[in-house]
Amino acid sequence: MHLRLPNKLVSTCLVFLLAACSAGDGEGREVAPASTEKLGLFTSLPIYWSDGEDIATMLQDGAQEPSWVREVLESRSELIPLDTLEADVLAGLDRIVLAQPRALAPSENVALDGWLRDGGQALIFADPFLTQHSEFGLGDPRRPFDVVLISPILARWGLELQFDDTQPRDERIIPAGRSDLPVELAGQFAVLDGEAQASCTLSAQNLIADCKIGDGSAVLIADAAVLDTDKDSGERRAALESLLSRLQHR
Repeated sequence: MHLRLPNKLVSTCLVFLLAACSAGDGEGREVAPASTEKLGLFTSLPIYWSDGEDIATMLQDGAQEPSWVREVLESRSELIPLDTLEADVLAGLDRIVLAQPRALAPSENVALDGWLRDGGQALIFADPFLTQHSEFGLGDPRRPFDVVLISPILARWGLELQFDDTQPRDERIIPAGRSDLPVELAGQFAVLDGEAQASCTLSAQNLIADCKIGDGSAVLIADAAVLDTDKDSGERRAALESLLSRLQHR
């Protein structure tokens, strides 16, 4: 699982703690029906683990309140937190959500592209100017990435992530098909000239890119404000559900 912790040892330990912490999450809330679909989650945002929690807190049964984003994801699938996108990890997954991920290693770029071409589906939130509050200060390795760094894989698919620094700073709503999307200092996608290894179409004021990649597909959003774990609302839940449905029905 990608937790933005200071060293790999702590991250590895958290993998083994996952079962114990997940068991505590079921107390006091309705448990979603079991699903055979496995949904991978690769993120630097506090979706699976709460922002600021340490290992001791995670070990306490019932101490961690799941984020509303995690609840939505787990209502549909068996959620699998990831700390890598290597080929052997992706092989066991049906779909994945990448939400403000760290920069991918070259081998991870190759693995992700290959997995999609073999029929995988991905929902990718790539925010060029993250506005979500974090308990961790600038420079802290546990802090979510303020700027997403996935240009190599975007370029392979014929996309470029752009940012207009003259846009309004307040949160606004962009119509996006069956649901509206809240955005704040959002980016835009542009289709690059030249030969691309994917077929992408843009919508919602170029906020969303729908890409056909071999036998698979990816839906990309140039903002992550909809995933703000501090702003639970029916509108945000509906927007996330709508984005997830784009994968379900492709």
